[in-house]
Amino acid sequence: MIFNKEGSTTIITQEKTTIVEFVKGLENKYDVLKNDNIIVNLFSLQQISPKDIQEFLRISNQHKAAKRSFVIVTDKVSYEEVPEEITIVPSLQEAYDLVEMEEIERDLDFE
Repeated sequence: MIFNKEGSTTIITQEKTTIVEFVKGLENKYDVLKNDNIIVNLFSLQQISPKDIQEFLRISNQHKAAKRSFVIVTDKVSYEEVPEEITIVPSLQEAYDLVEMEEIERDLDFE
C-alpha cells in the first residue's frame, strides 16, 4: 500500500494484492487515516469486479458518517454497477474535484 498525503486528503494506491487483503490493510491503518479525506486509487489493478468494489462498503460508510470523503478511482467498474453509497469515479482528477466539492458542501453545512 502506498500512501500519499496532500493537505487533508490521502491517496492510497495498491499495486499487488487482492481487494480483500487491501481492504483489511486499510482497516488496520484506519486510525491514522480517519481524519483525512481518502482517495483509493485502483488503476494499477488489472481486474476489478463490482463485487470487489463492494468490499469497500463498510469502511466507506464509516468514513462518510464521520463527515469525510471516501472516493474509489477505477475505470474498470462504473458507478451504475455498485451500491449508491459507494463513490466511484474513472479518473484521479475527478476524485480530487469531488473531494473539493464535498469539502465546500461541508463548510457550507449542505451535508
